[in-house]
Order: sequence, then structure tokens, then C-alpha cells
Amino acid sequence: MAKFKEAPAGAPAAQKLLNWIDNRFPLSELYNEHVGQYYAPKNFNFWYVFGSLALVVLVIQIVTGIFLVMHYKPDANLAFASVEYIMRDVPWGWLIRYMHSTGASAFFIVVYLHMYRGLLYGSYRKPRELVWIFGCAIFLCLMAEAFFGYLLPWGQMSYWGAQVIVNLFAAVPFIGPDLALLIRGDFVVSDATLNRFFSFHVIAIPLVLIGLVVAHIIALHEVGSNNPDGVEIKETPGPNGHPLDGIPFHPYYTVHDIYALSVFLILFTAVIFFAPEFGGYFLEYNNFIPADPLKTPPHIAPVWYFTPFYSMLRATTDQMVNVLCIVVALGAVLAVLKGGFGAKGKLAALVGALVAVFLLKTFDAKFWGVVVMGGAVVILFFLPWLDRSPVKSIRYRPQWHTYLYGVFVVYFLVLGYLGIQPPSDVGTLVAQVGTLFYFGFFLLMPWWSRIGTFKPVPQRVVYAAH
Repeated sequence: MAKFKEAPAGAPAAQKLLNWIDNRFPLSELYNEHVGQYYAPKNFNFWYVFGSLALVVLVIQIVTGIFLVMHYKPDANLAFASVEYIMRDVPWGWLIRYMHSTGASAFFIVVYLHMYRGLLYGSYRKPRELVWIFGCAIFLCLMAEAFFGYLLPWGQMSYWGAQVIVNLFAAVPFIGPDLALLIRGDFVVSDATLNRFFSFHVIAIPLVLIGLVVAHIIALHEVGSNNPDGVEIKETPGPNGHPLDGIPFHPYYTVHDIYALSVFLILFTAVIFFAPEFGGYFLEYNNFIPADPLKTPPHIAPVWYFTPFYSMLRATTDQMVNVLCIVVALGAVLAVLKGGFGAKGKLAALVGALVAVFLLKTFDAKFWGVVVMGGAVVILFFLPWLDRSPVKSIRYRPQWHTYLYGVFVVYFLVLGYLGIQPPSDVGTLVAQVGTLFYFGFFLLMPWWSRIGTFKPVPQRVVYAAH
């Protein structure tokens, strides 16, 4: 048993209380390890505020969610009326509801920006692979949490959006119909579905999400934060053992993050008070109409943060599958003619291509659309091993890499826009090109990430006051 430390005689009551707690729980040690004496690179820029903002939005969602659950009724006959009751009769209920609905979109905005910063500066590279994997798992949980929560208002778009998405699982060969039935709990989206989604949204997924966030932060603080130069500051320690290019997270970056939080909250409250629906993107107009199983809306589309992946799903048509078959066949021919493999390697390439073409033609395009939509998220987990660039940061890569990342963002935004719009021939064609570019960006990364003239990386971080 560790020996208790006694507070100095005449110490203030607060210090005595802290000493009493430290003897029973390592509060000061945890604070110093993760805040007070956690040394972060001194060259952080504004891209590094989105992680803290995501944590703040998570707290907002949890707190507002608790208050909403106090008045919400997870019953198909009462759900929509209970939301209206919250909005009209509960004191400040409209504010809590709009904070929660706006917070969902804000969560995805800051998470998308946070992930893009990781992409720009190579924050997924060694030794931070596990930090990135935990982050991708958080993103996956967020998508599930948003999907399950989307049904709860029991409006027209909630109901029919859930109907469309759940029916996608029916496209899975052999087990699809049973899987869709298991998710719904009934043959159609009904009260049983609402109760299942409510339990997942309120209890199951938040517990997993909080655990992953804790694991993400612990893994980050174990290996240290990355920086815009991609230089490991732990490799140049000072006489006191602390990194020469590091500064304590508190007070330097707590102030940095508080300033960013102030700007964020101004924008956040502006949306809540002046445009909570945000033109129908944050709250669709059809969701202010009670769910009606007998009346289908003219156009069903998910919320904006799902639309890039939904657009990929819609882009996977029979014609797209035929194009993929041709691409696989050409790849096999090139592997045989130009690959430089041995006889066994060439045979394996041909057999693999035949199997791939057989599978593509055996199952219908709807199933492959589900695979493409899921694969667009799953492929992010493998990014640490797909990127073979000799440097981490975009600062020291060839200039055309920056343009390539820019085109990637443009295509992602275009896919998001097309996912909101009704289907059209031109839109489908553009979405197919965007889908091919999205997967090509990652699958060809082991090749293109090594091409070009790279700038020399400095031994220590480059700092410019800002």
C-alpha cells in the first residue's frame, strides 16, 4: 500500500482537499500527464482545433440528448407528437431540440475537417496508426448513431429514409432478407423498429463512442501529437527531458482552443437562432410532417453528411458493374503482358480476374452498391498502409499532390451534392466518375504517393508566430 502524502501545515482548504483526493485517486497525475505536462508541438495551426471542437460537440449532444429523452416517447403513435410537445410546450425545449439537431451536423463538419487535417499532414503514419484506426471507428460509430437517431422524430423523411436504408441490407446475398427483418424487428418500419433504434441511439452506441474517444485520446498522448511538418518532437529532447520543440498543452493550447471554441459557438448559435433548418439541409421540411406509411415523399434522400456515400450507392448501376468488369479484365491483361511476374503470378492474376468478373456478374448492382458504400468508409482504416510517401506532411510533397488532394475534396463535395438531388442521367454519370476517383485515390496511393520530387524535411519543426 502506498504511503499517504500529508498536506503542509497551514495549507489552504482546496490544497488539502486535492491532497486527500490524490491519496485515493491519481487526479493530479492524470491532469499533468494529459494536460499540464503534456508537451505538444509548438507549430500547431488552426487545423488542430477541430479535435477539441469535436469533443465539445460530443458533450453538447450528450447533455441535450439527456434532456430530450426526458420528454420523448419512443412509440410510433406518440413519437412525433412528443417532439412537437418538446418544441411548443416544454420550457426552452425548442432550444434543446435545435441544439441537438444542429449539433449533429456540426459534429460531422468538425469531424470531416479533423480527418482531412490528418490526411494533409500524415497523422495516420507510424507511430500513429492506432490513433487513426480509433478515429475511423469513431467516425463509423457517428454514422450509426446519426442513422439510428434520424428515425426518432418519426417524420416523413425519417420514416422513409429508414425504410430505404434498411431495405439495402436485403440486397446482401443469402442472409439479406433475414438481416433486414432483424434490423427492423418487423416486416416494415414500425413501432418495433422505433424502439430498437431508440435503444441503440440512446444507450448502446454512445457507450461504444465514449470508449473509443477515450482510447483515441490515450493512444494520441502515448505517441504524441503530429504537427504540420511531420517531425517527431520527441526525437530532440532538451536537458530537462521535455521536447525542445514542444510546449505544455496548458495554458498554451487550452487558450488556443478556447479562442477557436468562441468562434465556433458564435457560428453555432447563429445557426440555432436564425437558420436551424439551414435551408432544409440540417432539418428536412418533410420531417415536419408526421410519418405516413401510405404516402411516399416525391424524393427520398438522407441527411447531407451521408449523401457522398449514398451518391456512390446510386452510382453503382449495371453499366457501372460492366465497366468494372472491363477494368478488371484490362488489369489482368496488363499484369500478364507488362507485370514482370513469373508464370505462377500471371496465372494467379488471370484466375483472380476471372473470379472477380464472375462475382460482379453473379450478384446484382444493388448489392455491389451496398459494398461500394460500405467500402468507401472501410478503406479509410487501411490508409496508414496505403500511403508510401517518404514524407508525412503535404508541405514537403510535390506541388501536384496538393492539387490532387484539392480535386479529391471537390469530388467529395460534388458527390454530396448529387446525393441530395433527384437521380438524373448526367448526375449518375458524374457520380460514377467521382466514385471511381474516390476509390482510385486510395487504391492507387501506394503508387502515386511515391512519385515526384520531395522537399527535404527539417530536423526540427518550422515555427512562425501567428
